[in-house]
Amino acid sequence: MGMKRIITGAFCISALLMSQHVVAQGSGSNSLNINSKTAGQQKKPVIKKPKPLSKEFSIGLRVNSDGWGLFVDRGRLRSEDRNPDMFHNVRIIQVELSERRHFKEIKAANSSSTTPGTSNPSAFIYGKVNSFYTFKLGYGNRKMIAGKPEQGTVSIHWVYLGGLSLGLLKPYYIDVSNGFETKSIKYSDSTSNQFVNYNQIVGSSGWSKGLSETKIVPGFFLRTGFHFDFANNKRAKMALETGATLEYYTSEIQQMAMQKEQSMFFNVYAALQFGKRR
Repeated sequence: MGMKRIITGAFCISALLMSQHVVAQGSGSNSLNINSKTAGQQKKPVIKKPKPLSKEFSIGLRVNSDGWGLFVDRGRLRSEDRNPDMFHNVRIIQVELSERRHFKEIKAANSSSTTPGTSNPSAFIYGKVNSFYTFKLGYGNRKMIAGKPEQGTVSIHWVYLGGLSLGLLKPYYIDVSNGFETKSIKYSDSTSNQFVNYNQIVGSSGWSKGLSETKIVPGFFLRTGFHFDFANNKRAKMALETGATLEYYTSEIQQMAMQKEQSMFFNVYAALQFGKRR
């Protein structure tokens, strides 16, 4: 009877120890799985997307049907699309300095002029009264027409802007001679006969002559055209633009003698731009 109790007690103790060992193994494996999952989640790298482009800066050369100009564009990209780097409109501010030439302007040199001590007469523009420059400050938009889904393709925008245009009129001086003396004159009522007398003209007095007499004529301008961006990098800008410009000034402007003065001007243009986006 004593031996039977001993065997029964030993069996119970063995069963209890085995059950505790199994529970311990189960809980250990569960915690190991949880730790593995947590570690896996923590090791995943966080990929930061590049900041969308928002600004644009470019410089350009514009060739007009009546002159040429240099300009600077500063733009802000605007888009409701999820990918504004490729599909965007641009709100632009533009500053431009240009020279306007009359279609009658012809450069000449009077080799028949008899001026003491002058063997190489300088070139001049016959009948030119004023050099006409313009300073423009404009505001407008480039609106997307066709997108740029891939780098290396062309995007097309419709451009429209307008703003302030200041006409800068600098008197054009020429040297004239009567055979005895040479003097520098500009066009006026008292000098008009001498100014257009080809035989008395020696040449131009130089670009700086009359600079201090420059007059400002205020006005405004409107411009529209198509803008083709063919840069192969979304952060670069290389574009060709074609369109037309209308300008109006508050006073009539005289560019040439014996030609009608005018306050409204119209031209067509082609422009080449280079710049960057960020």
